[in-house]
Amino acid sequence: MHPLDRPIWSSLSTAHEALSLGDALARRYLPDVNLFASARDDSDQALAALTALVGPGEQVYQLQVPAITVPPGLVAVKQAWGVQMLAEQPLAKGEDESGIVPLGDDDAAEMLALATLTQPGPFLARTHRMGRFVGIRIDGRLAAMAGERFRFPGWTEVSGVCTHPDFRGRGLARRLSQHVAARIALRGDVAFLHAWRDNTSAIRLYEQLGFAWRTDVHVAVLARA
Repeated sequence: MHPLDRPIWSSLSTAHEALSLGDALARRYLPDVNLFASARDDSDQALAALTALVGPGEQVYQLQVPAITVPPGLVAVKQAWGVQMLAEQPLAKGEDESGIVPLGDDDAAEMLALATLTQPGPFLARTHRMGRFVGIRIDGRLAAMAGERFRFPGWTEVSGVCTHPDFRGRGLARRLSQHVAARIALRGDVAFLHAWRDNTSAIRLYEQLGFAWRTDVHVAVLARA
């Protein structure tokens, strides 16, 4: 199976192992880093290990190309379709890099507030530790941001792309997405990303930047039965 087919597992078992809980059968991100979890495969042992990582009242997200097998003891509280897209060619930096600044621990509260408002995907107190994040400030406010999420040898995901409603329509998401993807290409990785299959405006933006559809992906939110 291609590592992109199970990107959560590929990430948790390599670059993000230190940010995870679990073992060789199943892993999940630390509770303040992200909500994603994955079994290594659909064997009974791996699925049981995944169930053991989900506590009462908790939810975990799955995202993968194969159909999602809900482990015994868990239920799917939400299921949906997404798309996975790849940068067909390495992206170059945009013409306008002005105002793009790195974001880190000192910006974590603002990043969390922006993501909570705009819902680009699961984003918690330490999600920014998953990779490099950048943003644009306008009048001192964090107007937009983008960064990296899943990472494994040769591949890095562009994620966390969001713009505050007060600053939409200025092309900030485009500039930041291109900047992040170009930085990924500079270190020799291929940039990829995910979007909801019905989010046609986001998909159109990514296509204009040079991303192309690779495959549809299954998405599920799992909780204790």
